[in-house]
Amino acid sequence: MPDVPPAEVVPVPAPAPGPLKEPATTRPAAPRTIVVTGASAGIGRATAERFGRRGDRVALIARGEDGLRGAAEAVERAGGTALVLPCDVADFDAVDQAADRAEAELGPIDVWVNVAFTSVFAPFTKITPAEFKRVTEVTYLGYVYGTMAALQRMTPRDRGTIVQVGSALGYRAIPLQSAYCGAKHAVNGFTESVRCELLHDHSNVKITIVQMPAVNTPQFSWVRSRLPRQPQPVPPIYEPEVAAEGVVFAAEHPDRKEYWVGGSTAATIFAQKFAAPLLDRYLGKTGYDSQQTDQREPASRADNLWQPLDQAPGSDHGANGEFDEKSRSHSGHTALSEATETAGAVVTRAFGSLITTARSGTARRRQR
Repeated sequence: MPDVPPAEVVPVPAPAPGPLKEPATTRPAAPRTIVVTGASAGIGRATAERFGRRGDRVALIARGEDGLRGAAEAVERAGGTALVLPCDVADFDAVDQAADRAEAELGPIDVWVNVAFTSVFAPFTKITPAEFKRVTEVTYLGYVYGTMAALQRMTPRDRGTIVQVGSALGYRAIPLQSAYCGAKHAVNGFTESVRCELLHDHSNVKITIVQMPAVNTPQFSWVRSRLPRQPQPVPPIYEPEVAAEGVVFAAEHPDRKEYWVGGSTAATIFAQKFAAPLLDRYLGKTGYDSQQTDQREPASRADNLWQPLDQAPGSDHGANGEFDEKSRSHSGHTALSEATETAGAVVTRAFGSLITTARSGTARRRQR
């Protein structure tokens, strides 16, 4: 992996309890037009609501109409304006038409946030070609199409910001999620290329990426899985609101190449850089068990790979998943401007935290 310029990647601690120097809920001088994909649940839903608190006009893109209605209500309760745009991000024409509607009804797009994704939890040999293609079309090409739609409108105006919601798994792949990990690696690569082109053109349009840790979203309740036990995020787990804070901050400070949310993200990225072969062996031993709960997976459970599960009335899942008791509502290493620690100090502490988590997980498995 090539060296990452330290000035471009800033894993830093969140401030002490109390108001931030520049809180994410501070309203900007004027409301902006924001587009969020994957807005019906999880990180996208929490991000949309966070922009709503700032009084922004938020266009909500996702497949599930009941989830979108719930997201719109949340945005409007928070003080923003919401526009529901049912759309499959794997369809460029649909994404382009949604962008047209957003601008026609809310005004020129200022910020476009790509969040939408899907996955299949299974060994690679048990994923069908159609399933792998579907994950790639949503989780990778969905970002490509969203970025295309945004740039087609932002570039002529020479202003605007694109925020990609990435993942630590875009640096360090894990077993049982080959399609998702491959897509997230691809998002990193194409985003770097686009950023270089914008810099070459001296464009005032910005693109940045926020690398996420494990997040407590509804996806673990509706993801397609062929595992014997129910899937779960790998601890430490963060609430979607933590991720949303990072996204909104990045949208306000888009000059940096990327931001990292969570100490586990920093530790994972640096461990991959310096100890990738060891991680291969470690994850080969622990990566199956750590992604499953103790509960058996129901054989007939529905999933959202092809059709949304938050479509019908009463099926809204909200932003949060089923792991609130295990999740953190703040990040000790969120990329915020008031940081005083050096990246090296943060990474050292984060890596130590990751090792401690790994050891405790191993101890629990031995006690079973």
